Amino acid sequence: MKLNLNSQHILVAEDQAVMRETLKHILYDMNAQRIVEAESGVNAIAAMRKNSFDIVLCDYNLGTGKNGQQVLEEAKHLKLLPFNAIFILVTSEQNPGMVLSAVDNKPDDYLIKPFNGQQLLNRLERCFMRKQALADIEIELDQGNLYQAIGNCEKLLAQNDKKMRMQLLKIRAELALKISDLKTAKAIYLDVLLERDLPWARLGLAIIAFMQADYEQAIDGLQDIILQFPMQLEAYDWLAKAHEATGNIQAALTALNQAIELSPQTILRQQQIALLADKAEQVDIANKAYRAAIKLGKHSVHKSSRDFSGLAKNLLKNNPNSNLLNLVSDLLEQFPNDPEARLRAATLESEIYGALGKNVLAQESYEKTVKLNEQFGQEAPRELRLEIAQACFKKGDTEVFDHIMQDLIKTNIDDKKFLETITQVCTTVMGENYAESLIHRVKQELVDINNNGVSLFKEGKIKEALGILEQAVGNLPNNQTIVLNITKIMLHDLKTSGSTMAKVQKAQAYINKAVQLGITHDKIGGLQTELARLASTKLK
Repeated sequence: MKLNLNSQHILVAEDQAVMRETLKHILYDMNAQRIVEAESGVNAIAAMRKNSFDIVLCDYNLGTGKNGQQVLEEAKHLKLLPFNAIFILVTSEQNPGMVLSAVDNKPDDYLIKPFNGQQLLNRLERCFMRKQALADIEIELDQGNLYQAIGNCEKLLAQNDKKMRMQLLKIRAELALKISDLKTAKAIYLDVLLERDLPWARLGLAIIAFMQADYEQAIDGLQDIILQFPMQLEAYDWLAKAHEATGNIQAALTALNQAIELSPQTILRQQQIALLADKAEQVDIANKAYRAAIKLGKHSVHKSSRDFSGLAKNLLKNNPNSNLLNLVSDLLEQFPNDPEARLRAATLESEIYGALGKNVLAQESYEKTVKLNEQFGQEAPRELRLEIAQACFKKGDTEVFDHIMQDLIKTNIDDKKFLETITQVCTTVMGENYAESLIHRVKQELVDINNNGVSLFKEGKIKEALGILEQAVGNLPNNQTIVLNITKIMLHDLKTSGSTMAKVQKAQAYINKAVQLGITHDKIGGLQTELARLASTKLK
C-alpha cells in the first residue's frame, strides 16, 4: 500500500531551488499537502523552532553556514524534533569521511543523490514502521522515564516479533546500562553474541568492563572491535576513555585521532583531543585541536567559548603579545550576551594585560571578572570557576577564593575525581589541610541537613521533612544522598496519605533525577517498582 503523507508536516531543507522543487513534486505524488521549504541551515532551524515537523528531508550541503549534519545535531541538542519525527539526510557526497561524519549524528536514514520517488518512499515507509513499533518506548524516553521505557521494551519483546527482536534487545541492553543495571545488560549482550557476532553487543560488553573499572579488559575488547569493525566510531571514543582512566593520555589521543581520520567533521572529538592534550601539556597538539574546534564550531550548536580561552592561554604561555586580544574579541563576537563567554573574556584580558605588564588594565579586567562572577558565577562551568578562584587567590582575595571553593565542593560532593582536583589546587595555594577541612565541613553540613530531615520523618512530620530536604535539593541539586532520601520519604507519604497524580509525578521526577545522578539500579530499582505499584493501585 502506497504511503499517504496527507497529514504529515514536512520540512525540505535544500539550498538548490531545482532540487527543492524535485523533492516537493516527489512528495506531492505521495499526497503530501503541508510542505515547508528552507534554503539554508539557519532557516531550517528557524522553521523547526516555529513548527513541529513529522518529516525533515535535509541536504548535507546547504551552501554558506550550517550544513545538514549541523542542522541535525542542533535540532537534537535543542529538542526541536518530536520523538516520532523522521530526519533523513540527503547528499550527493559519497566520500567515506563525509558519510561517516553524518551518520555519526544518527539520522533516521541517509539518502545519496540521485534517487527516485520509489527509493524515498521505501526509506520513509521503513522509518515510519520503525518509529511506530518503538513509539511506546520513545514516548517514555522523551520524558526521561527510563524505567517505564524498559517496561514497554519488555512488553514488545514478549510479542516475539522476529523482525524487531535484535533492535529491541539492543535498546533493552542500552537502557540497562543507563540505569547501571550491568547484570541485565551483560546477560543480553552475551545471549546476542551466542546468536550473531554483532559489533554493538561486543561494544556493550566493553562498556560494562569500563563501568566496572576493569580498564584492561575494556581496552582489549575495544581494540578487538576496532580491528574487526573499523567503522564502529563509538569504540574509539570508549577506547580513549579507557586509556585516559589508566593514565595513558597518549594512547587516548591516538584513539581519538583515528576516529577523526574516519569522521573529520566531528567537533566534540576535536574538543576532547584539545582537553586531553592540554592535560598532557602537549601544547602544539592542543592548539591544533582548539583551532579545528573553533573552525568546526562556527556554525555548530556545540561551539564553545572554552575553545577560544584554551587556545589563548596556551599561546600566552609561549608568546605573550597584544594580538591575543583579537582572540578575546572573536570570542565575544561568537558568543554575544553569553555570561560564560563574558567571564572567560574578562579572565583572559586580565591574564594577557598582566603578561604584557599593563597592570592598570589587568586590574580593571580582574575587577570585571569578580563582578561578573558575582552575577553569573554559579551558572559557569566548574573548571572556569576553579580558574577564577585561583585568580582571586593570586590577587589576595582569599574570601572570594574560599566562597567559590566551598560552593564547588557543595555542588560536586559526590564527584570524587573533581574533589581530587580541588584538593590539588588548594594544596598548591593554601597548604595540605585546607581542602580536607573544607570538604569535611561541607560533608558535615550535608549530614546535619539529612539527619534533620530523617529525624522529622521518624517523628511523623512528613511535610516538614520534605520541606527541609526539598530546600536542600534546591541548594544542592546534585547530592545523591538527599535525592535518594527525599524519594523514599515521598513513597512513604504516598503509602500513608494516599496517591494523587501530582504526588506520583513528583516522585517520578526525583527517581528520574536519581538515575541521571548515577544512583545505581540496586538502590533505585526497588523504589521505581514500588512507585509503579502505588500508582496503579491507589491513584485517585
